[in-house]
Amino acid sequence: MIKILFSVSLLCVLLSSCNKPQTDAQVAQKPTETNVFGTDFKEQNLLSVTQLQDAVADKDSVQATVSGEIIESCQSKGCWMDVKLADNTNMKVTFRDYGFFLPVKDLKGKTVVFTGTAKREVISVEDQRHYAEDAGKTAREIAAITTPKEELRFVADGVKLK
Repeated sequence: MIKILFSVSLLCVLLSSCNKPQTDAQVAQKPTETNVFGTDFKEQNLLSVTQLQDAVADKDSVQATVSGEIIESCQSKGCWMDVKLADNTNMKVTFRDYGFFLPVKDLKGKTVVFTGTAKREVISVEDQRHYAEDAGKTAREIAAITTPKEELRFVADGVKLK
């Protein structure tokens, strides 16, 4: 009788602790204890956004680890973030090969450290409108985007939320 009760109890515990399997995207979004997304990295030779702007000014691209403040992020999937630059413009940060995403809520104003590649790019009207839609901008704000623009971009291999 004790064996039967033990077996039934064990079965109940096992069944109650099972959840449906997570998708790859859900696993990729799950932070570690230190809020690391993507590849973990050491915070060595850390650049401010001002130092990054200076470093990329006369180069094609720069490998760097950077610290900054998030001012906006994708509210659909968490597939990009805008980081405030020293001149009050934004730098779009995307994630290498869409290999990971960030949580989509409560990122504005958070400090972030990320590592990867920075470069200047011309952003098409279509891409600007796509990002504006992801950010929840109004139809009027999206329609007002009519010209390509050059901006500093960053493709991150890893991100740490502070």
